[in-house]
Amino acid sequence: MKNYNKEGQKLPLFGVGPWLIGGITLLDAVVLYFVSHVYKIGVLEGIWAWIFRIVGVALFISGIAIWYIGSILSGMDDNIRDNKLKTDGIYAWVRNPMYTGFWFAITGITFIWRNLFMVLTFLIGWAVITVVLINTEEKWLLKVYGNEYAEYKKRVNRCIPWKRS
Repeated sequence: MKNYNKEGQKLPLFGVGPWLIGGITLLDAVVLYFVSHVYKIGVLEGIWAWIFRIVGVALFISGIAIWYIGSILSGMDDNIRDNKLKTDGIYAWVRNPMYTGFWFAITGITFIWRNLFMVLTFLIGWAVITVVLINTEEKWLLKVYGNEYAEYKKRVNRCIPWKRS
């Protein structure tokens, strides 16, 4: 997808994100519908229901915060327009904060429904994001930025925000 903001711009403003996040959201919704409403399996009660709800709210809030910081506060659009690799701020903690933010928020919403099977969709979402990003944006960024991106990949995790030592 080409962003028409600047001639010679190497990166689009939107990558595979809308399709990726849409697919994960659809997967979560379908699994949640079938396990909770059609087959009525995996629905947790008691203390486990509350644990899932608390984890769900925490994931949702942290996901919105990560997405907001990565997309709105980070100045990433300026880096895209100037063809510069963004490696500071939240991008020093996670290479894909917008994907991570949506993934956490979607997972949080599904956890609030307190179904044990949603743990699987969290893991499947992580696997899908990993495979898609490795085969699309990471290849593309390596081609555009070369060794700078290769070194950045060694320092910063793809989806889970944390500082590597």
